[in-house]
Amino acid sequence: MQTIMTEEQKNRQIKKEVIASLILYLAFFLWWYFTGYGLAEKGTPATYSYIAGLPMWFFLSTIVGYLLFCVASIIVVKTVFKDFDLGKEADHNKEEQ
Repeated sequence: MQTIMTEEQKNRQIKKEVIASLILYLAFFLWWYFTGYGLAEKGTPATYSYIAGLPMWFFLSTIVGYLLFCVASIIVVKTVFKDFDLGKEADHNKEEQ
């Protein structure tokens, strides 16, 4: 069900959604970067730690990170995002009374 909001309420909600999206993207990038580059061991592939046949740094940065942030995205969408109509506006005078 879509909520009818005033222009000010819409703008606040849009800003919340943008901030939540940027934080989620930044967190995903940091996860990918630090697990990919931070855990990558120097040396040859013979000295790497392996999980499911993949180097640990690759498994954590690519496989686990993707699954983790898919779940995080679902949680953020269900808790922060709201379904509202951009075309309709609530009567501002009615809400002040």
